[in-house]
Amino acid sequence: MRYARELSNRNRISCDTVRNSTAQTQENHYTFKFVLRGRQDYLMAKRRVSIFPDSFLFLPPGTNYTSIIDSYDPVDILSVSVSANFLSDFHSSYYSSTGLLSGVTETNNEMPEMLESFYPFSGDMRFTVMHLYQQLIEGEADELLINEYLHHCLLNFYRIRGREVNSRMERLGALKASTRQELFKRLILAKEFISNNYNKKFNLNDVARFSCLSVNHLLRTFKEAYGVSPYQFLTQVRLERAKYFLEHADYQIAYTSMMVGFESVSSFIRVFKSTFNITPRKYKSLFSIDKPC
Repeated sequence: MRYARELSNRNRISCDTVRNSTAQTQENHYTFKFVLRGRQDYLMAKRRVSIFPDSFLFLPPGTNYTSIIDSYDPVDILSVSVSANFLSDFHSSYYSSTGLLSGVTETNNEMPEMLESFYPFSGDMRFTVMHLYQQLIEGEADELLINEYLHHCLLNFYRIRGREVNSRMERLGALKASTRQELFKRLILAKEFISNNYNKKFNLNDVARFSCLSVNHLLRTFKEAYGVSPYQFLTQVRLERAKYFLEHADYQIAYTSMMVGFESVSSFIRVFKSTFNITPRKYKSLFSIDKPC
């Protein structure tokens, strides 16, 4: 399905199903990039961010990037963009009606710095976006309804940002707020590196070098911010990717294990079962569709 629309308030929304696409863009809106099926890569300067259905990417105005899709299977993508005025109005009403979010460091109504980064696509944000996507597919989304959905997307994003950025930044031991912010930017790079290379061989030196941190500093601050070690986070990413492949692809268990970076099938089965209390084979069977004889 292909859909593209700019509203009277300059908000934009588009969705498409593609297999191969490369586009260079300078973002002039506050934009959310979702992948509902498959994978999409974004190149931003020296950064490469890969988006799967379990995450979404936020891009502020002025971001230069190249988006890449290179897939045998169709990839479903959705882009939601809000204008600076729309976000500013939302920001003002949000703080006037709810006060500060738990853990938010901003102490006034000024717009906070919003970094390009990826966030988990789950909970209320996923519920809102999937409902919006369904409305677009069914052709029942008028401008008023779309703007209402965009308002809820921002509401969900502020909650996610409070949880994923502000509260985690506050956990860092640095005394100065500016120091914590700079350190957290580097941890975001470390998180991106792990997420983008989950199925490849790398070590802590590679992650530390990419994020401009020493290995010891990386280990300590990553655990402070995210509550897990870099290796534990890598395992989480691999398992989430494995769940996606088990749900949506007709791969053998051994091939799935290899696809997500486990060195042995037995290790994959053991970790998967200990984490989700079900074997990969049984989990895959929950999503299998019986084929007619």
